[in-house]
Amino acid sequence: MTSQDSAGLHPPPLTSEDIARVGELLYRWTGMIFGESKRYYIERRIAERMKRSGHTNIKAYLGFLGSHTAEREALINAFTINETYFYREDHQFAALARDILPDVIRTKRPGDLVRIWSMPCSTGEEAYSIAIWLLENWPLVDAYNVEIVGSDIDTAALNKAVQGHFTERSLARLPDAVRESYFEMQRGHHRRIIQDLRESVRFTPANIIDPMTMTGLGTFDVILCRNLLIYFDDAARLQAANNLYERLNPGGYICLGHSESMGRISDRFTLARLADAIVYRKA
Repeated sequence: MTSQDSAGLHPPPLTSEDIARVGELLYRWTGMIFGESKRYYIERRIAERMKRSGHTNIKAYLGFLGSHTAEREALINAFTINETYFYREDHQFAALARDILPDVIRTKRPGDLVRIWSMPCSTGEEAYSIAIWLLENWPLVDAYNVEIVGSDIDTAALNKAVQGHFTERSLARLPDAVRESYFEMQRGHHRRIIQDLRESVRFTPANIIDPMTMTGLGTFDVILCRNLLIYFDDAARLQAANNLYERLNPGGYICLGHSESMGRISDRFTLARLADAIVYRKA
């Protein structure tokens, strides 16, 4: 049944079976866990997507998802969590400039490529923070060809990242001098990151549990994958860890969120205790 059949009707409440089916699909597509404990969260987002796609019957809508990749993408976007800000967990950026990159370039020559991947990058704060921190704190940033790639499963978030518009809340942790140097004032107390930085970071979609979406990205010297694996169960975490391992160059580094531990997920990585952060390496 569509909105043309029943104009103005709202989808009925989801049954427990409906919630389980939605959770099963989201888990298969993203690795994230959604169940009965998140009923309100699920119902709000499903109702909005059903309304936008012209459905009032949940079973018909779920069947529609199977053959319409654009709607599936929109539903995934609706369920992703994009809570972030500039210089979040900046002790890892300090480790990047002070220890990680100096070690990475030991086997490189000036002008060589250094690749850094931010996954998930949300609406751009994660990846742009790397670029700004290196410009401010790594003296050799101009001596090497530093490529920063930002990826996320949420394509709407990636579009915002490319545009580079940010609220004062996103910028709150930045020093005043940094905010004034790299962001231009816009209407409504918003700021836009300067064009040079918008062009210095490449954004592309990727799904951390689907290796096919990542193979075209190549491999990286450093990966920052922060505060994503907490939304997965053990099986999805292991799958994600294996995919991240394949994206790392030998000896490459990976940074996780402060509450995440690769040691509890996979034995393929070596723990490295640096002055500013605990990180992991591909042996």
